[in-house]
Amino acid sequence: MENALGMLAERGVIEQISDEPALKHSLSHEMVTLYAGFDPTADSLHLGHLFPLLCLARLQRLGHRPVSLVGGATAMIGDPSGKEEERQLLAEETIEANVSSLRKQLERFLDFDGKNAAIMVNNAEWTKKYSYLEWLRDIGKYFSVNYMLNKESVRRRIEDRSQGISYTEFSYMLLQANDFLELYDRHGCTLQVGGNDQWGNITAGIDLIQKRRHKQTYGITFPLLTSSTGEKFGKTAGNAVWLDPDKTSPYNLYQYWIRTDDRDVIRFLKYFTFLSIEEIAGLEETVLNAPEKREAQRILAEESTGMIHGREGLEKAQKASRVLFGGEINDFTDRELSDIFSDVPSSTVSSSELEKGIGILNLFTGAGVTKSNSQALQLIKQGGIYINNKRIDNQRLMVTKQYLASDSMIVLRGGKKRYHLLKVI
Repeated sequence: MENALGMLAERGVIEQISDEPALKHSLSHEMVTLYAGFDPTADSLHLGHLFPLLCLARLQRLGHRPVSLVGGATAMIGDPSGKEEERQLLAEETIEANVSSLRKQLERFLDFDGKNAAIMVNNAEWTKKYSYLEWLRDIGKYFSVNYMLNKESVRRRIEDRSQGISYTEFSYMLLQANDFLELYDRHGCTLQVGGNDQWGNITAGIDLIQKRRHKQTYGITFPLLTSSTGEKFGKTAGNAVWLDPDKTSPYNLYQYWIRTDDRDVIRFLKYFTFLSIEEIAGLEETVLNAPEKREAQRILAEESTGMIHGREGLEKAQKASRVLFGGEINDFTDRELSDIFSDVPSSTVSSSELEKGIGILNLFTGAGVTKSNSQALQLIKQGGIYINNKRIDNQRLMVTKQYLASDSMIVLRGGKKRYHLLKVI
């Protein structure tokens, strides 16, 4: 427990701390209950949620007790922190379905057994009991409007005259502050962690507990995540990278990490793996001395994909990655092949036509992999025609359904890298 803050600082995950000496003493001498909140605005967590989630997991490994709060109530409002415009309000039924999905994902990372077993809560449990008058009396009176206006998340939106901030979002800070108070009362929670845009909400909770319970509590925020190019972390092609394998496949997650810039990879190894600082320092040497090997990126992809999707998911991702280097293509799903070959040309062929059989020369020319049957014949003689990455040397081969690599797809290749995805309809 003594090394808790030092460990987090060493990994570069601390941006701000409230009353660092007192928090360091508390973390060193007792089991601290801490929490992070996850609003169920979608039916899956994404990579951005890993930062606070792994902080909970790291501190649990040091003997502290994590609370994961799923915001069934706060998701109905929308947090203005870091947002340029008001979030679309979700239906209550949608939020409840999202809460159920998120609970299953959170359980992958936290241990819910043992003396410091993790706790999972939903703030709808205590927030819905308040009437409007009770809320104004019990919570609202402890916050001056001036205090709330001085919080950066509110001030930035007010200064934007074109957008402004609704009363609904303005109230979000009080909801999150009350969450901290409730968790203090129910579970003795004295530490809240979150992204740096949450600092105003976190300190509001600290102030509320001080006013109502006359007890000291603490907050830690993490740096906001961007790549070295300034792009928002956890996005690819404009979309979030999800932890749900049905939304982002293990292969696409693995490839997201593989594409990590050399300038970011060591930082991400510290943030998103449980490798020791010594192991990461060794990988930093390879980045400096042999960047072309991309060893650090491979280790990052293996560690993170395995942690999120388990050994089976990692093995699938690795198998899929080997395909582009000539690995055998079999036992894949249509979805997996679509992910692997998302950027290559594709065409369709009827199921009845494939049932009869299509000559290899006609197949490659019809798909546009070769310009003519004579070019396809020449490629076969040169050993440059492949079906599902298996070389074809029979110029009279009839291609039938037995060559399907998945339920309805065949992968054609001409030469070393000219892939084509043939879809059977």
